[in-house]
Amino acid sequence: MSGVTGMVLGSGLGSLAEKVAVREQIPFSKAGLPQSSVPGHEGRFLLGQIAGREVIVMQGRVHLYEGHTAKAVTAGVRWMKEQGADELILTNAAGSVNAEFPTESWMMLSDHLNLTGTSPLEGGPEFVDLSEVYHGEWREAVRKTAEKLKIALCEGVYAGLRGPQYETPAEVRMLRTMGADAVGMSTVLEAIQARSLGIRVLGFSCLTNWASGMPGATLDHHDVMESGKRAANEMVRLLEGLFAERS
Repeated sequence: MSGVTGMVLGSGLGSLAEKVAVREQIPFSKAGLPQSSVPGHEGRFLLGQIAGREVIVMQGRVHLYEGHTAKAVTAGVRWMKEQGADELILTNAAGSVNAEFPTESWMMLSDHLNLTGTSPLEGGPEFVDLSEVYHGEWREAVRKTAEKLKIALCEGVYAGLRGPQYETPAEVRMLRTMGADAVGMSTVLEAIQARSLGIRVLGFSCLTNWASGMPGATLDHHDVMESGKRAANEMVRLLEGLFAERS
């Protein structure tokens, strides 16, 4: 298998999988991955096509806050690489830290802050250059597709924390001072692992809620999932348009 796009679907974004013309389903357990305990994470790989593009969709993920190591959290990325994935689209549900980035909108990641305190590369001198984690030319193609389809798309910095608790208002102010536009509990370790394997990466945050201390902030996982479901259609349109441009 060559020329394959891997995708990881975050909380509430499982409906994106409905657009896959599925050829095969593989449970995490059969691929040697741990099963997520978090609602909204199905725990399976879908192999097939979206808009003519070969894809491996990872429907769900596991997290550090479930008690897994950084190696376990990123096992899916390594498995997709073994199956031929040479590029990876990471999605997540996140809280908006930027008052100009409204909820139920999408933010493309321009960069990230790894505040998890760990790395999937621990254990050896694997000094990976992260000057450009999220591929610049690919991001430009996304911008053009979004403009063509009239899809509103923010772009900014994602802060990845360990969780599982949501952040305090003071922590959110700190993150904003550090340059973050959104905050969540995933993605950064997967992006690091992918770059170490030579996989080019895109990242998208579905801004499902305002972060703690922001006006109108409500923090509830059920609400996060519902917001993700409502916003998923826009990402489906964007990805179908992006894949169609390249076919």
